[in-house]
Amino acid sequence: MLSKLFKAICLLFVAVFYTSFAFAQRTEISLNNDWHFSKDSSAKQSSVINLPHTWNKDDVMDDAPGYYRGPGWYHKTLTLNKSFKDKAIFLYFNGANQETDVYINGHKAGSHKGGYTRFCVEADQYLKIGVNDIAVKVDNSFNENIPPLTADFTFYGGIYRSVSLITTNKTHFALEHAANGVFVTTPDVSPSSASVKVTGEIDGSANDVQVITTVLNGTKTVAKATTSIKDGHFEHTLPAIGKPHLWSTDDPFLYSVKTQLINKTTGAILDEVVNPLGLRWFKFDGEKGFFLNGNPLKLVGTSRHQDFEGIGNAIPVNYNVHDVELIKQMGGNFLRVSHYPQDPKILETCDRLGILASVEIPIVNAITESEAFTETCKNMQVEMIRQNFNHPSVIIWAYMNEVLLRPKFSDDKPRQQQYFGHIKQLAQALDSLTRKEDPSRYTMIACHGDYNRYRQVGLVEIPQIIGWNLYNGWYGGKTEDFGKFLDSFHHDFPALPIMISEFGADADPRIRSLQPVRFDKSIEYAVDFNKVYLKAIEERPFVAAAAVWNLADFNSETRDETMPHINNKGLLTWDRKPKDTYFFYEANLIKQPFIKISNWLIRAAITDSLNQSVATQPLTVFSNAAKITLKVNGISINTQQVSDGMSTFNVAFKNGINKIEADAIINGKAYKDEAIIKFNLIPRQLQSAKQANLNINVLLGAKRFYTDKARNIWIPDQAYKPGSFGSIGGETYVMKGNGRQSYGTDRNIINTTDDPIYQTQQVRLQGYRFDVPPGKYEITLHFAELTTDKTKEALAYNLDNSTNKEASQERIFDVLINDKPLLQKFNVAAKYGSLTVGTEKTIVTVANKNGIKINFKAIKGEPILNAIQLKKISE
Repeated sequence: MLSKLFKAICLLFVAVFYTSFAFAQRTEISLNNDWHFSKDSSAKQSSVINLPHTWNKDDVMDDAPGYYRGPGWYHKTLTLNKSFKDKAIFLYFNGANQETDVYINGHKAGSHKGGYTRFCVEADQYLKIGVNDIAVKVDNSFNENIPPLTADFTFYGGIYRSVSLITTNKTHFALEHAANGVFVTTPDVSPSSASVKVTGEIDGSANDVQVITTVLNGTKTVAKATTSIKDGHFEHTLPAIGKPHLWSTDDPFLYSVKTQLINKTTGAILDEVVNPLGLRWFKFDGEKGFFLNGNPLKLVGTSRHQDFEGIGNAIPVNYNVHDVELIKQMGGNFLRVSHYPQDPKILETCDRLGILASVEIPIVNAITESEAFTETCKNMQVEMIRQNFNHPSVIIWAYMNEVLLRPKFSDDKPRQQQYFGHIKQLAQALDSLTRKEDPSRYTMIACHGDYNRYRQVGLVEIPQIIGWNLYNGWYGGKTEDFGKFLDSFHHDFPALPIMISEFGADADPRIRSLQPVRFDKSIEYAVDFNKVYLKAIEERPFVAAAAVWNLADFNSETRDETMPHINNKGLLTWDRKPKDTYFFYEANLIKQPFIKISNWLIRAAITDSLNQSVATQPLTVFSNAAKITLKVNGISINTQQVSDGMSTFNVAFKNGINKIEADAIINGKAYKDEAIIKFNLIPRQLQSAKQANLNINVLLGAKRFYTDKARNIWIPDQAYKPGSFGSIGGETYVMKGNGRQSYGTDRNIINTTDDPIYQTQQVRLQGYRFDVPPGKYEITLHFAELTTDKTKEALAYNLDNSTNKEASQERIFDVLINDKPLLQKFNVAAKYGSLTVGTEKTIVTVANKNGIKINFKAIKGEPILNAIQLKKISE
């Protein structure tokens, strides 16, 4: 009883305090809690949720193609007391995808098109003192007049960012386009002096009011100006700031700009907003790259998508902060906010940490040739610019990404030329609009690698900076073509600043390879790829900036590949765990001492031919030291030079736990890293094997290692060798019509999350042998029919594949183990379905030295096997 009374007293105190003081100026109250959500407007089957929220966090990861794109309804009860009377009240949405209608007490109060910019609904005329009903309809259905139309990322639905209630006096700084109404520029900045100009708009009566702006260094005033208002507009230039503390990537010093709306008669503060101020100047140069405060600075960082494993786009605010911190930790100084404006905390954190940024609207892959589409794009661009105008970290406004990637009307060339003309017209309109809105920043278009097409359409000459999304050595070509492309373009356009707006290679953290090849999704190939690219970027001064694609893995529901629905190009996993590619950039970019052992921590291999108590494999250490000394199980094995931020050692691993220590001297101080590697040592001669826990997991038709969800390590197959194990006959499966990968398929395998076990296979297989000693063994055969008549349209970024189709093959075969039938007239597709997991398990007792012999006898078509496991159960 006492606790309830105490709570009531506290609430009363808060209400009185809130009424007396909070509404003197602008207030913001979170509305994130206690919403009812349903896909039915009646909300009869609603669930109680808190914001941020998306309805797609689960269906984007299932095996069923597609995800829910349609309407969703949010309902909330909002109770207002008398202190809200005579206030201007707004519902402020930080993000809802993609079409939103807001209803207050049954009246439509506002709407918004676009899923990534913020928007504000004026609500006071519909609200009443007492209980109010708020209903919000959000619809992420395809709409040809709202970009993006298509893209290699998932269009999550819902109110996936926070919502708040903003109150002001009736006379206040305008919230038009969901900006705060005050815009700060720095017309002249130098080491000796800096000028600050402030402009803005006022809503409400401008009689008897004035604007006071104060520039603060902490609590100290360094400049101040007062001005009157004319026709709802104000502008003033503050006194010059002498010897300003400049903002830079190494020293991101921030002043603050406090702008107040004052009643001249009473002196009361009617409204107040505070903006960050970073005093810096910058320029892009076609020959010499980027300059900040007069000093050359190579911009290297990442692009970033906003979703997170298990959450989708509905991420808590602190997740945004952490992502920018991870870029800074990596040594990055640049962020391409792609392909859409993101949570306000992203640029706030860039300001604070010293990360320069490019921001863009989501015109991706294609446009609609309609006035409605054009107007939506223009409105998005204005919203993006005005909402983020005051961030010193922002240096580029962009507005198109790979818009010629898969152009429409490919079978009607005259019509296609007309389409290209509309794209150019839209680009020119957006570029002109951007330069008018903010002449202090640069404009940029990001293009894919079809240089001639962009040049012919006329897009290259429109923006102030050209961005290239280049994947030479990934989707096609070779990595050495990357540098050749840069040189060729720069030769043709020497005065045009250039940045690499995307580059990267898939790196499935579960896949490793000692023979990395294009599109095997191994960490090793991705490290090699990034090594080539970073070196080429650093060697060319005219390359002003480069953004790795991507900071973290992200959801792309339409993708298949080794991890279906995920783009694995991230330097971090979807849940933000670092890959070796992240360590590579740390070693090459950060200035602090750094040393890190590769995170390939679960391994397996066959014993060496000369020493059957160990297996030798390479181990990489990333560091910015000159030399590294490696210890294995307490014994120093070698000291090696570091090149390109890494050094690779040949390590003889023993069975079980191996303790690894890497030591380096950097600037006269000792640094080290340690790791524990668990190794499954597979005897080369199985007959002499003593392990009671012998466990062999083999991928057929593969050259890569794989760690499954149960943390078992799978090794590539080998041809059978007497005394050992391996396949007999057959050949590696290669998907017909696939020019990207040298083996296997990239199609989604149904009923598993361990797709790489089933995406490779041996075809025309005759047999498999394990020359094991006597004992009882469990044998598991893994099958998946990889041919299918089901056609899957290749995604736009796969330029060398219009479709993924290979005619289904009928296979009927017998499987015998030690001459005893296991599977008779076995048809994988008939039993399990195409592209679907099939597993057959049996127990085999070996009583002699003949081991285990598995025979595949074709009845019709070609026998196949995707993977095999042997596990010793007992002697």
